[in-house]
Amino acid sequence: MTLSTFMYIPILLAFILTIWAQFRVKGTFNKWSEVQTQSGLTGYEAARRMLDANGLHDVPIEPVRGALTDHYDPIARVVRLSEPVYYENSISAVSVACHEVGHAIQHQQSYSMLVLRHRMFPFVNFASGIAPFLLLAGFLFDFMNLVGLGIIFFSAAVAFQVVTLPVEFNASNRARDIMISEGFITNDEERGVAKVLNAAALTYVAAALLSLLELLRYILIFVNNRD
Repeated sequence: MTLSTFMYIPILLAFILTIWAQFRVKGTFNKWSEVQTQSGLTGYEAARRMLDANGLHDVPIEPVRGALTDHYDPIARVVRLSEPVYYENSISAVSVACHEVGHAIQHQQSYSMLVLRHRMFPFVNFASGIAPFLLLAGFLFDFMNLVGLGIIFFSAAVAFQVVTLPVEFNASNRARDIMISEGFITNDEERGVAKVLNAAALTYVAAALLSLLELLRYILIFVNNRD
């Protein structure tokens, strides 16, 4: 078994972890969607209060269709919440809503990793689109220089995923601190909030790990063929 072939094993394990993480986040969200907050706040109400408490009165909140489609749009400066999160008053709804507001606060305060992520995005958007074609063409025609260029572009996409990790964890930490200090949740409810946010964070960790291992495999193939 060659070294590059051996790398398929951790990649397969990381892929399994990614699938498991996706199932876990859905299962955890569904579980805590059945537990109502003692404050009675819906996801929208918690998000609106959190925004206002941080001086973000001009940032609107919009409902969007789908499940777990929640996100903060830094260009339009709007928090978009999936309909279950927007309208429900569950632990899951409030947790996810406040996490997205955490990104809005990061934007307001020019959080360094978020700023870096935004600056990387235009190039990464281009690089992630072209990298697979460069790698495929390089391997098909045994043109290692093309493979090397593909690795460079793919590295940018991987770096973007790695930078995303502290952005996501920081947004969750901000959300949990404010949710407690503002009385959105009680200390007893913090466990449920942590479960929801940690499950969501695991999907980003798994995706970054999978990409890192895939990048390492490409590098090993490239080095072996150069030798």
